[in-house]
Amino acid sequence: MIWAYPDFDTISILVVFFTLLYVIYLYRFYRINTKLKVQKGSLFFKLLIRAAYFILFLVAFTGPSIGGALKEIKEEGKDIFIAVDLSRSMDAQDIAPSRLERIKLELKRLVKNFDSDRIGIIIFSSEAFIQCPLTFDQNIIQLHIDGLNTGLVPNYGTDIAAPLELALSKFNQDENPDNTSKSIILISDGEDFGENLDNAIKNLNEAGVRVFSLGVGTAEGSTIPQGSGVIMDRRTGRPAMTKLETNTLKTVSTRTDGQYFELSDIAMDIPYLISAIERIEGTVTGTRMVEASANKYFYFLLAGLSLALLDMILPLRTISM
Repeated sequence: MIWAYPDFDTISILVVFFTLLYVIYLYRFYRINTKLKVQKGSLFFKLLIRAAYFILFLVAFTGPSIGGALKEIKEEGKDIFIAVDLSRSMDAQDIAPSRLERIKLELKRLVKNFDSDRIGIIIFSSEAFIQCPLTFDQNIIQLHIDGLNTGLVPNYGTDIAAPLELALSKFNQDENPDNTSKSIILISDGEDFGENLDNAIKNLNEAGVRVFSLGVGTAEGSTIPQGSGVIMDRRTGRPAMTKLETNTLKTVSTRTDGQYFELSDIAMDIPYLISAIERIEGTVTGTRMVEASANKYFYFLLAGLSLALLDMILPLRTISM
């Protein structure tokens, strides 16, 4: 027999509580017996029936499982690349404490929902680089997220096509070609100065890779910190402003059968992003046999309740007439 909830500490407390109450009950009986003629057989019967249904309740509480059978469990998984924009505009503070710091916080929560999936991290600005290859190791992923900063990549503008092409290249080089559940989470403020986006989208479509875009920032935007000051616009001589540009991100998601989400002062779509990825059917990566048993607590509970009901309705006399 297998016990689903073997909480022996709680069971011990309940046994002690039951015993204490019955000691008080027996002491009361003894006091009555010194003055009146009491039928000891009736007391013994009540003690027996109450002890029986109390034990049955305890057994039901521990969740007994009887019997066993082998059951095949399919292991499903997805491959997910998270592409994070590390251009200087991600240091903007229109979202507190900054766009990038807020993303790092949200990413730590997001990856915990996909512990059975392989996750990789791509960082990009004008170029794209693999920060973390596809892995199941959540600790490694969390360490890489902690280390994200805008100094990791060259900053000569933002090319959104670069991380998409790099992710597709790594998917195509995968040693497990049978895994067809592949997707990209593209995180950016949407500014794009690249010229190869259409071709990248076409290749993603042909490979069946979905892109889920997460726009970060606000429509009002803000200046971009640099040291103790801000980045200046060379053309105007005034502080450069960065705003959330949604058009490119929405286009990428729509054309790859993905979805667009937003993280701004008026939207917090991370839970919806998690739900959308969870709805993607994973690829069967393997099977394993587990021993399954049926929980039979209900029978013990039913027997205990029947005895308790019998205890309440039977008019057992304890004093002779």
